[in-house]
Amino acid sequence: MLLAHPVVLEDLLERYKALALLRADQGSAESRQAYEDVAYSLCLATGTSDVDAAVVAAGHRLPGARTLDDSLLTATGTVG
Repeated sequence: MLLAHPVVLEDLLERYKALALLRADQGSAESRQAYEDVAYSLCLATGTSDVDAAVVAAGHRLPGARTLDDSLLTATGTVG
């Protein structure tokens, strides 16, 4: 699978988050189309078929993403 350049992923992720924050999916036809286009592009760039999975995948591929990754911590905050 081809991987998108981190700069491209970061741009797509920022655009998606901004459109989601603005609730573009519930706005005008133009804003809904922009939201759908960015979501589709993010899925395509990450090799996923679900936008939520694409957001997670993009976040893990960005530089420095691992420094804040707490997936190895248990509920008590210790390494499991």
